[in-house]
Amino acid sequence: MRLYLALAILLANAEAAGPDEAIVAARAFRDANGPEIIADFAALLRIPNVAEDPDGLRRNAAHIAAIFEARGFIMRALEIEGAAPLVVGERKVAGATRTIALYAHYDGQPVAAADWTTPPFEPALYSRSKSDGGERIAFPREGASVDADWRLYARSASDDKAPMIALAAALDALDRAGIAPTSNILLVFDGEEEAGSDHLPQYLRDHRALFEDVDLWLFCDGPKHQSGAPQLVFGVRGVTGLEITVYGPNRGLHSGHYGNWAPGPGWRLARLLATMKDDDGRVLIKDFYKSATPLTKADRKAVAAMPAIDGDLRWIFGLAETEMENAPLAERILLPALNLHGLKSAEVGAAAANVIPPTATASLGLRLVPGNDPDEMLDLVEAHIRRQGYFIVREDPDAKTRAAHPLIAKIARASGYPAVRSSIDDRAFAPLIAALRAAAGDRLVLAPMLGGSLPLYMFREASNAPIVILPIANFDNNQHAADENIRIGDLFDGVDAYAAALTMK
Repeated sequence: MRLYLALAILLANAEAAGPDEAIVAARAFRDANGPEIIADFAALLRIPNVAEDPDGLRRNAAHIAAIFEARGFIMRALEIEGAAPLVVGERKVAGATRTIALYAHYDGQPVAAADWTTPPFEPALYSRSKSDGGERIAFPREGASVDADWRLYARSASDDKAPMIALAAALDALDRAGIAPTSNILLVFDGEEEAGSDHLPQYLRDHRALFEDVDLWLFCDGPKHQSGAPQLVFGVRGVTGLEITVYGPNRGLHSGHYGNWAPGPGWRLARLLATMKDDDGRVLIKDFYKSATPLTKADRKAVAAMPAIDGDLRWIFGLAETEMENAPLAERILLPALNLHGLKSAEVGAAAANVIPPTATASLGLRLVPGNDPDEMLDLVEAHIRRQGYFIVREDPDAKTRAAHPLIAKIARASGYPAVRSSIDDRAFAPLIAALRAAAGDRLVLAPMLGGSLPLYMFREASNAPIVILPIANFDNNQHAADENIRIGDLFDGVDAYAAALTMK
C-alpha cells in the first residue's frame, strides 16, 4: 500500500467540499491510478480468509489495519478468545458534526479449490466474465488504461473485500485533492460474518462506548441491482432454518423383497414437503405470512420505481417462468420465504442401490422479513408437520417410539436472526441519497430490502443510529460460489460512491 508522507499536511489544509467536487476527484484519481488500485486489491485477496484458517484471518486483519493506518485512521484489533479480531478504526474530522460508521467483513466462504477455474487465493484478471468468453490477461502496469469490463477472480473479490479497497481509494482521492470528509468516520471490519458473526454481539457490548456517537451506519456488502444500476438498500431479510429427518425401517431393506410393503422414507418426505408449498410458490403453512410488517407508502413507491429486470433474469438463469405467475423479484423478497436447500435419502447414479433406506432428510431455510420472529416461524413449521400426522422428536427414535408412532420426524432447529428494515423516508438518509445521486444520477435505485441476510439487528440493538446498505459488487459475481469475481467498473463506481458518501452535506 502507498504511504503518503504528506498526509498530515493535506488533512490540515483540506477544505470542506461537496459530493460534486469529491466525485470529480475520485474519477480523476482512479483513472490515473487504476493499475495500482487493482494491485493493492490483489495483495489483499492473496491472503486466505476462511474460518478454518484463523492465522489467515489474523493476517487479513493486520493487513487491513495497515491499509487504513496509512490513511490517517487510528486502528485497533479487538480480541475475544477463540474469535477472529474485530478491526475498528477512527478518523476524526475537524468541525464534523456527524459520525458515520462503515461496516464490511473480511472473512469469506469456504472454498473447494477443485471447482475453481483458477486457484481461489491467486487473483486472476480476465478481459471480461468467463461465462462471456473472457480470457485471462496480465495485470496492468503503472500508467496503463483499465477496462471497466475486466473481471478480477478470487475468493472475497466481491464478498466482501471490495468495499475496503474502494473506500481506501476514495480516501486517497479526497486527500490528494485536499478535500476533507464532512463526517467523522468509524470503520468496523468483521472477521466472522460468513460464519454467523457469533462473537459480534459480545464485541458490540464490550465496546459499546465506541458506537455511542454513531449517527448513521453504512453497511458495505451485497450486490448492486440486477439491472447493473447502483442501489441503496434499507433493509435485509432475517434467516433461520431446520433439518427434518423422517424414518422408514430401522435398517436398509432389499427393495425386491420388501418393496410395496416397507414404507420408503423418501416418499414420506416428498409428500410432507409437498404440503408446505403449492405449485405457484405460495407457502401453505398456516399463518406463515401473518406476522410480516406491512410495507409503507414509501416502500411501495420505491418498489414501483425499480427497473424491470425479471424478464432478463429469467433468460439469464434459464427459467421459463418464476413463482406467483412471474411476480416481480422486488416484491417477492419483501415476503418471508421457505427454501429447500437439500434432500438426502440413500444414493443416486452409479452409487444407487436396490434398497429401501432407513431415513430421508431435508434441509429447509427460511428468509424472514420485519415482524417475523425466527423461533416463532420455526414453531409454525413444526405445527404444520404435526398437522400432517407426524410425531416430532429431537433425537433418533428408540424402538418403543418407533412402535408407537407410524410417522416420526426428527427436527433439528438452526439458530437465526430477525430482519431489519429502515424507513426510506427517514430524514437521516436524505443527505446520503442526495450525495449518491450526484454520483449515479437517476440510475440510483432505492430498495426497501436486500434478498440476502446480514447481522444488522446486532447493530440496531447496540446503537439507535439508522442503518442502510450501500453495495458495490456486480450482481453476477458468483457470491459464495466458485469463480467469485468483481467487475472492475463496479469496483471503480464504488470509489465514486464512497467519495460522495464521505462528503455528503
